Amino acid sequence: MRENVAIVCVEQDSVNREALDAVPTMTAADFRRLALSLDGAEEGSHMGAVDFRVGGRIFATLASVKQGFGNLMLTPDIQAEFVAEAPDVFVPVAGGWGRMGATHVRLAKANRDILAGALRTAWKLRVDKNATSKVTRPPRLSRRLT
Repeated sequence: MRENVAIVCVEQDSVNREALDAVPTMTAADFRRLALSLDGAEEGSHMGAVDFRVGGRIFATLASVKQGFGNLMLTPDIQAEFVAEAPDVFVPVAGGWGRMGATHVRLAKANRDILAGALRTAWKLRVDKNATSKVTRPPRLSRRLT
């Protein structure tokens, strides 16, 4: 009988860990850390907002962080899949940018696996697009007036 109790406790402990891993707890700092963990990713700034680039091109931003969002540059088709699968996490950006695939991620509703996968998708789309682009942009350098 004692053996069964131990098994139940171990199984319950495993379930609790899995449940904790699935708890939405993402922050802007998590978004930044995950974005920068991708190969070749660099942090930059565009119009006063933090962005993340690969090959000099933006794949994600924290432009709407004050509203609780991270932003991803997806295709309209992939955006539709993400929104259909997790409408509480993914929302199209309003207007033309959203129609082109720009997507908000509700950080408070995303867990680590969802956010990491979404960032990897946006990064991979940008890497693939960069590979077929005729013009490659070098990383932006800070501009100083001298």
